Amino acid sequence: MNDRFTLITGCSGGGKSTLLKALSERGFATVPEPGRRIVTEELAGDGTALPWVDMRAFARRAVEMAISDFENAHHLEALVFFDRGLIDAAIALEHASGQSVRDTLGDHRPYATSVFVVPPWEEIFASDTERRHDFGEAVQEYHRITRTLDALGYRQHLLPRVSVSSRVDMVLNECKLR
Repeated sequence: MNDRFTLITGCSGGGKSTLLKALSERGFATVPEPGRRIVTEELAGDGTALPWVDMRAFARRAVEMAISDFENAHHLEALVFFDRGLIDAAIALEHASGQSVRDTLGDHRPYATSVFVVPPWEEIFASDTERRHDFGEAVQEYHRITRTLDALGYRQHLLPRVSVSSRVDMVLNECKLR
């Protein structure tokens, strides 16, 4: 476990990336979501590892990218916020291939015990060229994430459906940074 590495996870389209952008603007180190980066790369390339083409290949790439992100973040001195990350990628791989999250993670607990979770928020959810699933699929993914976090012993802090600045304040308060 690394107490400096804080995971922000939850429902797709629930405001995670917007929250990370606001934390970055306040000077905190952030790591963008692997999935979005993979989709961008795949759309510019051959597109074989897109989640709507080959979910297993996409999830494997997400695990690899999240591990690389985790390793690269070790050089940073202060708190680092991750938009999704290794746990999310392991959950996607389990869903796509049956390989258990525990097999993917091993005994490794990559993030601080406290994890921030954004709930489903239909009013702000939007599909786009990189997010082609619907709100119902996003909610199913959210439930897989929260069940897995419970099973792994993470303490979940559900972020309410409030403004971005209020969410930032809540995260910083919980991290004892305000």
